[in-house]
Amino acid sequence: MTALATRPPAALQPTHDPAPVEKAVVEGTAADFEPETFLWINFRRPDGGTRIRYAWTTGGDTLGDHIDQLAMAAGLDAADWLHIGDRHQQTHTRGRVEIWAYPLRPVLADVQRDVRSPEERREGLRCLLVKASEVTGQQPGALTVRWLGFGPALTSRKD
Repeated sequence: MTALATRPPAALQPTHDPAPVEKAVVEGTAADFEPETFLWINFRRPDGGTRIRYAWTTGGDTLGDHIDQLAMAAGLDAADWLHIGDRHQQTHTRGRVEIWAYPLRPVLADVQRDVRSPEERREGLRCLLVKASEVTGQQPGALTVRWLGFGPALTSRKD
């Protein structure tokens, strides 16, 4: 009879790095949603801040990039992105984690139909940009902001 060597269970080490836990939460969360969905996941911190992670369910990354290409070719901007996103956003909360889920097929349909932001919302965003430049003392840049993205190619850009 052979004795099996047993190893004591691994001790958990405290860490101040939330990344491994957040990664596990993101992966588990994505498993709960339908294919072709973009997930914007907000981790609310005790200090009042928020850490944001993005995830895509099966096929969502490719479809999101396709939507972004069509939207940018059509000249859609941030106001349109907000408007279309608001039309399809589904909000879920799990403790201090808030998930904004965007099923991408309806988003694609809006982009293909050239759905645009109402002019009053667009003007409100312009006023916000002007006020922000006044408050910060910065020169106002362009009074429109590019389409923000539903796919990884645009959401990962740093500009």
